[in-house]
Amino acid sequence: MTSSPSLLTPQEEAAFRAEVEAFAREHCPPQVRAAVAANAKLHRAEYSAWQKALHRRGWSAPGWPVEYGGTGWDQKKRYVFEEVTAALDCPPQYHHGIGHIGPVLMAFGSDEQKARYLPGILNGEDWWCQGYSEPGAGSDLASLKTQAVRDGEDYIVDGQKIWTSHAQEADLMYTLVRTDASGRKQQGITLLLIPLDTPGITRRAIQTIDGWHHVNEIFLDKVRVPVAQRVGEEGQAWSYAKYLLDRERVGASAIPQLTQLLRSAQRAVRAHVDAARLPRGRHALEERLLLAEAALIGVRELAVKAIDDARHGRPLGSRPSALKLRCSELSQEIVAIGMDAAGPALASSFRDPEQQGGAEWLGDANWLHNYLFYRSKTIAGGTSEVLRNVIAREIFGA
Repeated sequence: MTSSPSLLTPQEEAAFRAEVEAFAREHCPPQVRAAVAANAKLHRAEYSAWQKALHRRGWSAPGWPVEYGGTGWDQKKRYVFEEVTAALDCPPQYHHGIGHIGPVLMAFGSDEQKARYLPGILNGEDWWCQGYSEPGAGSDLASLKTQAVRDGEDYIVDGQKIWTSHAQEADLMYTLVRTDASGRKQQGITLLLIPLDTPGITRRAIQTIDGWHHVNEIFLDKVRVPVAQRVGEEGQAWSYAKYLLDRERVGASAIPQLTQLLRSAQRAVRAHVDAARLPRGRHALEERLLLAEAALIGVRELAVKAIDDARHGRPLGSRPSALKLRCSELSQEIVAIGMDAAGPALASSFRDPEQQGGAEWLGDANWLHNYLFYRSKTIAGGTSEVLRNVIAREIFGA
């Protein structure tokens, strides 16, 4: 499904589907696909191995232009690729590089920054994390306090970031800092690229309610960052951050992940319907699955249109916020279906997830772990309340 013109004939699409399927079956290990099918938490090794395989094939960046190492595919071909790999339970591509800082560097980075960082994103060698949220600046991101003071050809950075996903495995962080506090809070914000082994950086784990180590605190104490590591102009990063957030919320990666999540819930219903103990048993669960599937079709169509508009520079309006809002709420509903289907099996299979390694998975307990973790989906990346305000302002004006 797509709202943009396709260059693929039906015969070409069928051949491409077969090509992608054959590649995925050969190069994505069965144990990793089994873990994805079970909604298990993967680690850097699994994501990077798949990214390297895609890179060797020339498919490492389906949404990037050819001049930066991407495929140059039109939206239809990209959708077919993502649909086939999701159906085979291949891991989603790690988003902070391919979907976030990569496009920002292509749009606003220097030639030196593009040459230095884009190859490592494409081949899976470099892992990035996002240093945005702070203890007093979450959904109100423009209230950030982390300070960067110019000292010759360096910035001296002091402050704290929080809820930083994957920082425990990342090599580099793209982060927003304040270089001028004299104007409106959206002014004076600068984007820096910081290797996480730079002296003065401390990472501290935060264990979330599901028992996993997803997020971290980052402390920056007189961290020296070369001016050459600044993206774009000093004080202009609020527009870069909005550019990134719009693409993060529109990002096609959410759709394959939701598709995989729905398929897992369908399997759980088939396996555990007698244990669900709901008023109307199978019919109640199947009705919820059908409603989720219909919602996913609508979200997919909206995402495809928004991605095509973004690619061609057309205004996105409130669609990024609407997509993020609907995807996060839909993911919570799908996980709730899986947990309701698993029922009593959850108690007997629950155990400490951090005792597992690599792509090992926890069976039915994944539904409980994911149910708890997915509570954060309507908070991270913009709370649902803030997003509804954004949508209202876009539609009605403010």
